[in-house]
Amino acid sequence: MVWTPRVTVAAVIENDGRFLLVEEMAEGRLVLNQPAGHLEHGESLIDACRRETLEETGWRVEPDAVVGVYRRIEPTTGITTLRVCFSARPLSHDPSLTLDEGIERALWLSRQELADSAPRHRTELVMHCLHDYLAGARHPLALLAHA
Repeated sequence: MVWTPRVTVAAVIENDGRFLLVEEMAEGRLVLNQPAGHLEHGESLIDACRRETLEETGWRVEPDAVVGVYRRIEPTTGITTLRVCFSARPLSHDPSLTLDEGIERALWLSRQELADSAPRHRTELVMHCLHDYLAGARHPLALLAHA
């Protein structure tokens, strides 16, 4: 049997000291997460970041750095996820777009508001990625080879 982790992307998007998050239904509860989702077949990680952010928030963004790569094992299922987190610049918003199923809304929160809402985070990676971003973690996009 071949073991294969799930690959996801996420984006830390800052504008005037606030961060773009999504409020979504996951496992029967309303949670907060960075715009994030699964890499699709044949898609680059950078394109996945652009697509997922647009689908979940209506915002067009341009990834400008890799914040980090995170491995997480879901405690209840044992499923391993490899998350590539980007920092991205907001470009434009299209409020007429229908957001992905399960997404209740996109919202901008301050660092403090996000920290105060920790019990509602989808996973611990929400704050981990934000902390790394705020600590200045920025790796060049060229780190990601496109074969």
